[in-house]
Amino acid sequence: MSRVLVNGPAAWNTLVSVAELPDPRPQMLLARAHRQGLGGTSAGKAVTLAALGVDVTLATLVGDDEPGAHVRTALHRPGLALLTSPVAVTEQHLNLMADDGSRVSIYLELPAPPPAASPAVLEALVAADAAVLDLAESSRPLLVRAREAGVPVWCDVHDDDGLGEYARAFAQHADVLVVSEDGPADARAYLRAAVDAGAALAVCTRGARGALALDAGGWWEVGAAPARVVDTNGAGDAFVAGLLAATLAGLPRADALRHAAAAGALAVASSELGAPDATPAAVEELARDVAVRRA
Repeated sequence: MSRVLVNGPAAWNTLVSVAELPDPRPQMLLARAHRQGLGGTSAGKAVTLAALGVDVTLATLVGDDEPGAHVRTALHRPGLALLTSPVAVTEQHLNLMADDGSRVSIYLELPAPPPAASPAVLEALVAADAAVLDLAESSRPLLVRAREAGVPVWCDVHDDDGLGEYARAFAQHADVLVVSEDGPADARAYLRAAVDAGAALAVCTRGARGALALDAGGWWEVGAAPARVVDTNGAGDAFVAGLLAATLAGLPRADALRHAAAAGALAVASSELGAPDATPAAVEELARDVAVRRA
């Protein structure tokens, strides 16, 4: 069984469904629904990887508070080991979720990371077949450690535009880089720069329009898997998890991209973060309906 270290945020979120995101003016809104649940990009990847049969360790920051207890309970899943660093508070967000899939995330609590990675996290990193190092201060020292240990680094830089400083080290160290189309003004130029700088694969996710990818062999056009959209929360995380699980299983690049799209589709069909109830069989079946071609 492949082993993966995922390092980065896990949170306890309040999610509020609205018809559309509000204009920046004083007003009253009526929520369609609201609930609390697991959040955090690293948590979304970890629960999906575990569901797909990958032996995953999630290194994250969780406080000794009520939200932290909820996070630990939500992450108690077969195949998922949790390494938590003690912090004063657990990360919490208030997410406004619109019908068109857009979102505004308001950070209510953001824990300060410890000054250095714990020995347990470093041990898990060295033993991993791949490391998913998400955008977080606690991931920064692991970028170099992973390179020194020869562990492939996967980075999901979300809406990085290629100009901001925060994501630069992550993009530069990534063997596999994933970005959202909401970031770069020119997705093809962004992906080309990543591959020219040494990434083996660079992917731009495009929501319902699938994804665009580039590797040493050229461009890939990836279609979207059919899905009934319930909640887009964690769809990108599931895409990354599906791609990683398939890659570790030795699938060809085209099939791995199909699996990524299928995992993302299963995520949007669920109200939970990512695709925690996905199965390898469900992903395989849905992947058959995903069109992937060289562009």
